[in-house]
Amino acid sequence: MSVLLTLGEAQARLLALAPQMPIVETPTGDALGRVLARDLTARRTQPTADLSAMDGYAIAGDGPWQRVGESRAGTAFEGALQSGECTRISTGAHMPAGADRVLIQENAIVEDAVIALAPGESLPEAGRHVRSAGFDFAQGDTLLSAGTMMGAAHIALALSGGHETVAHRAIPRVAVLDSGDELTRNVANCTPDQIPASNGPMLAAMLAPLVASAQMLGPVPDDRAAFAKALDSAQCDVLITSGGASVGDHDLTQAALEAWGAAIDFWKVAIKPGKPLLIATREAGANRQVILGLPGNPVSTFVTAFLFALPLVRAMLGHAEPFAPSAQRRTTQDLPATGTRREFLRAVSDGQSVRLAASQDSSALRALASANCLIERPPGANPVRSGDVVPVHNLQNGGIAGL
Repeated sequence: MSVLLTLGEAQARLLALAPQMPIVETPTGDALGRVLARDLTARRTQPTADLSAMDGYAIAGDGPWQRVGESRAGTAFEGALQSGECTRISTGAHMPAGADRVLIQENAIVEDAVIALAPGESLPEAGRHVRSAGFDFAQGDTLLSAGTMMGAAHIALALSGGHETVAHRAIPRVAVLDSGDELTRNVANCTPDQIPASNGPMLAAMLAPLVASAQMLGPVPDDRAAFAKALDSAQCDVLITSGGASVGDHDLTQAALEAWGAAIDFWKVAIKPGKPLLIATREAGANRQVILGLPGNPVSTFVTAFLFALPLVRAMLGHAEPFAPSAQRRTTQDLPATGTRREFLRAVSDGQSVRLAASQDSSALRALASANCLIERPPGANPVRSGDVVPVHNLQNGGIAGL
């Protein structure tokens, strides 16, 4: 029997196969979830001038002050203040020349055009309630680094930095193929011999934050001709199959992929669940397709997609950190020693502690849906006692609280 690849070895070999997607430009406002292909440098300074951070009065000297005008956001006061003068000023408005601080309106007494300190208030120190020119960023500053996934705040920053578009890697085309005679799309009327086809939609949902939509090719019965037809219809950079990757009489994935022209890179990884994982490549014209053959049990499909499919797509997008980060949590129960494979236990964390989900069976979808994290247990590990710290990975599973 050949030695199984470790998780780290298998992940490294997979990412080494990842083709580099071409760089494209997208309007910045539409760039949510895109990964920057280049550093983003500010094309302007923000703010461009000293601005008021509060509504009140821009003052010069010790006061009281004679009001000589107004500075509004978008319409600056054009003159310069002398000592003993002030202007009305609104939040975000340019500070007039000669003013170096703002007296907020709550601390001022107004009598006609004369402004004075309210009883008990002190003169604001120089620079009080003033946003200095360039305090946020200056022209030429690096605003965002290549490899950053664009969120809402990143979009706002890029636009404020003067970028109408951003450069990112093109989105990989992903196809999902689930297989098995027992699978049916008619989930509302399954016969006793059938199972609702849930793995394909589950995989598509996991990928949705990265690729928006996947080409759905299944479910496909355990039939060589049907499998070959489905593969021939795949228009993708990444193909993910679910089911048929093991060695049973009806497990056709390996043979079908090889007949399609795929070259198996490796098969079987020392993890639990998910041992019968297959990785292959196929040359399609000038492009290389990467193929992930995932096991068919739904929990195994989910875990191997989390550990392999999502990091692969993130790497192809140019993500700086393709692997999900881990955190440390205290377990509220004892955990047994592990065997020869690295284990990923479905669990629930409240942000401080972690407990196992109700079942660790690889077909238990109810337990998977209740989980918001995976506890990672190394191979050959000693038992863990309640109160010990264990590494966990956030699943961001629906609306369940995260880590």
